[in-house]
Amino acid sequence: MYTNARNTAQAYTSIGLETNILSASPHRLIVLLYEGAELSIRMAIKHIHDGDLMKKSAAITKASSIIHDGLRAALDHGQGGDIAQKLDALYDYMGKRLMLAHLRNETAPLEEVLGLLRELREAWQQIGAAPRQSTLQTIAA
Repeated sequence: MYTNARNTAQAYTSIGLETNILSASPHRLIVLLYEGAELSIRMAIKHIHDGDLMKKSAAITKASSIIHDGLRAALDHGQGGDIAQKLDALYDYMGKRLMLAHLRNETAPLEEVLGLLRELREAWQQIGAAPRQSTLQTIAA
């Protein structure tokens, strides 16, 4: 019975996540990627403390995939210019720090990447929350 309840909860969560993703703006999708990477890193830290190397490995792999296949892949180098290049370099650095944490079984590099992701997510959320001028206001100015 417990397994069935857990499976039902996982299915419900999966449906909620899929709905959130499908209805999200491109801006919100980036925030979701940051949140997913942060969660995976927090889980990796927990698994290191618990001594569960298999789960640690899976969590670091997931965080790396989100950063590389999600955040880095979303960069538009044509329109993003210098900012896109700097973010690309930062994401590359994060990937290297995650690999170091994985190889050495250390939490310090994970904490560092977690802090960087948190700052980027908060900045991204502030950008999304900023009021936008309408096209008419911009033209009239």
